[in-house]
Amino acid sequence: MYTNMSILSPPNLIVDRGIQLHKMIRLLTCCMGGEGYLTFMGNEFGHPEWIDFPREGNGQSFHYSCRRWYLQKDPLLRYQHLYAFEKDMLQLENKYSWLNYKDDFVGLKHEAMKVISYERAKLVFLFNFHATESYTDLRVPVRLPGKYVPVLDSDIIEFGGHNRTQPVEFFSQDVPYEGAMHSIQVYLPSRAALVLRRED
Repeated sequence: MYTNMSILSPPNLIVDRGIQLHKMIRLLTCCMGGEGYLTFMGNEFGHPEWIDFPREGNGQSFHYSCRRWYLQKDPLLRYQHLYAFEKDMLQLENKYSWLNYKDDFVGLKHEAMKVISYERAKLVFLFNFHATESYTDLRVPVRLPGKYVPVLDSDIIEFGGHNRTQPVEFFSQDVPYEGAMHSIQVYLPSRAALVLRRED
C-alpha cells in the first residue's frame, strides 16, 4: 500500500481490500494465535516498506532500517485507520485478557461462505472473509445463553471501514447449532470482523 493512501484520493478497491484484510488478519492472529501476540516495527499501521538493517547484502544501507512513524499520525493518510484499529484491539485484549484464557471454542468454519466464529473469554469473534457476500441473519453457535453486545467492529469509519453495521444487541436462542446448545443471529458484512461480549 504505497499509493492511494490519502483520504483525499478517490476510492481504490485494491487499497480498500488491503485495509480490510489487514485488520481482519491481525484480529484473527491475536484472538486465535495462542498465548501471545507480536506487533513489530510499524506492522500495527501497515508500514509500506520492509525492514532491513545494514548488512553486506544491501551495501550497509540504513534506508530500510528506519520506520516512518509519522505516517500513522498524518490525519490525511489511511494508515491512521489501521493504527486506530490495532490500538482498540489491544485495549480490548488488555480488558478481557483472552490471551491468558484457556477455554475456547471454534463454532463456524465454513469454507464456501468464508466465515469463522470463535469464542474465548466471554467474547465471540466473527469473521467474514468473503469479498462480496454479506450475511443477514447469520446463525452463529454460542455455548452460553445471554445478551451479546458489540465491543469491536472493523467496519466503522474510524477504522477505514464502511459503517455497514449498527450497534445492536443480540439475544441467544435455544437453537442448538454446530456443537453448541445455543445460537445467535447476526448481520455480518463482507470483509469485516465483529467482536461480541456476552452479558449474563
